[in-house]
Amino acid sequence: MTEKTVTLDNISLIDFLGVENRNIQSLASAFPKSKIVSRGNEILVRGSSAEIDQISDILNALIQHFHKYGRVNEDIVRSYVTNEPELEQSEGQDGIIIYGTRGNPIRPKTPNQVKLVQLVRDNDLVFALGPAGTGKTYISVALAVQALKNKQVKKIIITRPAVEAGENLGFLPGDLKEKIDPYLRPIYDALNDMIPFEKLQYYMEREIIEIAPLAYMRGRTLNNAFILLDEGQNTTPMQMKMFLTRMGPESKMIVTGDVSQVDLPANQRSGLKEATRILTGVKGIGFIELNDRDVVRHKLVREIIEAYDKDQPTPKK
Repeated sequence: MTEKTVTLDNISLIDFLGVENRNIQSLASAFPKSKIVSRGNEILVRGSSAEIDQISDILNALIQHFHKYGRVNEDIVRSYVTNEPELEQSEGQDGIIIYGTRGNPIRPKTPNQVKLVQLVRDNDLVFALGPAGTGKTYISVALAVQALKNKQVKKIIITRPAVEAGENLGFLPGDLKEKIDPYLRPIYDALNDMIPFEKLQYYMEREIIEIAPLAYMRGRTLNNAFILLDEGQNTTPMQMKMFLTRMGPESKMIVTGDVSQVDLPANQRSGLKEATRILTGVKGIGFIELNDRDVVRHKLVREIIEAYDKDQPTPKK
């Protein structure tokens, strides 16, 4: 009898081992002559040299699967035990970007969302415009997480302009970060859907995932990163230019926004509107405009958007 230890680095143990270690039990049942024991973030394997090598290969494949898709379950363990490589192929063919923390597949749900995914594949800079609930931010965050898991980038940077939408930052309690965090809450919610809590904390502590106000981007060059600017309609033209010129080698950028919901002062132009006008036609930049047909929230959200659109005064000729 020989033994080998496999270490689980940067992995949520409950998501990898399963409830009550069921995933490991499923693997152990396929190799009754060997002993497989999990201790903290280590898995100890005892058995013959041939079986230990086979079990180690399966465990390493499962670790790679977890880093790519964010989940492992008993069916996935069995598929690797029986050596069925078509598992990952079928996932890609279904348009799945990643799996969420509850094992749910995250994929584009409308033709425009599919187009957004393809534009990001084909371009280093993409502008995604559309009203609330169209999934532009959620899909963008999923693409960023996928790129990180596939090691296409080394970090994710997500930013928003800290513009007051009818509220006053000065009257909110706390320091600057505590004042700004509520404006970034939708980003945190999306990431919590896609990355296990322990792993997300690890990424954020080491600034592999960085969420910050737009002002923090000034003076930086963002290399080998997936960069998302959310609520881009609330940037000024100078802020937008500053942000776009942060792009470094091996990076991708997505700018999302809703030009019908500008919270800037009445006399201030929107940087998003200016950028779409100036940059349309530039090679390597993609544009997509989502609409009420792409709304994937409660069905009433689509009707609310349509009602507000109908209530807009007809432009004078």
